Amino acid sequence: MLERKIVKTLLEWKNSPDKKALLVKGARQVGKTWAIRQFAKRHYDYFVEINFERNPGFKAAFDGDLDTRSVVTKLTAMGAGKFVPGRTLVFFDEIQVCPNARTAIKFLVEDGSYDFIESGSLLGVNYRDVSSYPVGAERQIDMFPLDFEEFLWARGVGEDAIAYLRDCMANMRPVNPVIHEQMLKYFAEYVVVGGMPAVVDMFVKTGDIGRVHIAQKTIADNYRDDIAKYAGGDKLKVKAVFDSIPEQLSANNRRFMLSAIESGASMRKYGDATMWLSDAGVAYYCFNLKSLALPFAFNEKRNLFKLYMADTGILCCLAMKNKAFELLSGEWGINGGALAENAVAAMLVKKGHPLYYYDEKGRCELDFVVNGEDGICVIEVKSGNDYRKHTSLDKVNEKNNGAVKSFVVLCKGNVQRDGNIVYLPIYFAGLDRAKRVEKVMMSS
Repeated sequence: MLERKIVKTLLEWKNSPDKKALLVKGARQVGKTWAIRQFAKRHYDYFVEINFERNPGFKAAFDGDLDTRSVVTKLTAMGAGKFVPGRTLVFFDEIQVCPNARTAIKFLVEDGSYDFIESGSLLGVNYRDVSSYPVGAERQIDMFPLDFEEFLWARGVGEDAIAYLRDCMANMRPVNPVIHEQMLKYFAEYVVVGGMPAVVDMFVKTGDIGRVHIAQKTIADNYRDDIAKYAGGDKLKVKAVFDSIPEQLSANNRRFMLSAIESGASMRKYGDATMWLSDAGVAYYCFNLKSLALPFAFNEKRNLFKLYMADTGILCCLAMKNKAFELLSGEWGINGGALAENAVAAMLVKKGHPLYYYDEKGRCELDFVVNGEDGICVIEVKSGNDYRKHTSLDKVNEKNNGAVKSFVVLCKGNVQRDGNIVYLPIYFAGLDRAKRVEKVMMSS
């Protein structure tokens, strides 16, 4: 059984003194429903689950009065389950299908008789009319595919081993060579398999990459179906953007070019389509910075961007599934760099970082620029053995006037320092509950 970190977040929410309803957002098939069910089994006496997509008849319970007594009476009459005050968790799944239920949350929370969790795929949750959002009565959290540590748990790696890696990271100590090589193999698996729970579970149980690719393709096809269902008049443009991401990430500069979709295409025409995928949690924007200065929001060029896939495994399946054996054998090649970069992008998003890159008119490009605890941190991702070659990073380093506080190369190598450039194992970017990677890279 896969363990998910979000269960701990759910328990903290349950024990909070000023508990509100909890809205768990995320793309389809990241494991929202499974995690909430497991949490309910462990921590509540009674659990009422209402899936508005699977059972649309329940929407009628939210017609008319929205006070707790009226809603609960109608739901129990429909056979939703047993409501026991103070002992019941009520789960509204696919809540985007029933906007009135989202409106009712404010009144249900004010009553205080039951705990409420809402969940919805972002493929639609931001595009339904809600007459009144439950401002002040709802807390929102995002859920992602399995992160690297959760993947390690699934592969049977114990917490002691992960704690050892965190300690190496926090204290800038090289990882034991045997452990280091094994972690690089696990990272390669993570890139190929990704973090979708059903895919990871299949891989752990069977080790069959062929079946893994079939499961990944099914998820990608489901996304396309949801685009057709939820994206309205923009569905053709959204689908075109989605299908173009793998090819464009395989290009040398990774930049997303609208002209690759349609000659003369502009952000005016395709801006809503790209934003739709970002809001859906399927893809992540990475905006270009016109200068290495804070705040980044004042320096971003929103017309220049990259689009990364939220799940690197799906990207691998769509872009280069025939290279899976090479990747698992440690041979990344040219296109493998795009997968490694995508994996790091997703790891940074999970840590709460908006994504930015720096491109000085094509002469000097840096993969990622983040706002660390002590200032600006530049990150280069190198999948090959020549990770000490980084011309763009060197250029910025040479003329740095103090604006950039740290320079890091995430690579196959072990922990080491060369002047003010720090080399870290690429899997360090996926470690949690330790000093953040950008803070570690600034330590002496």
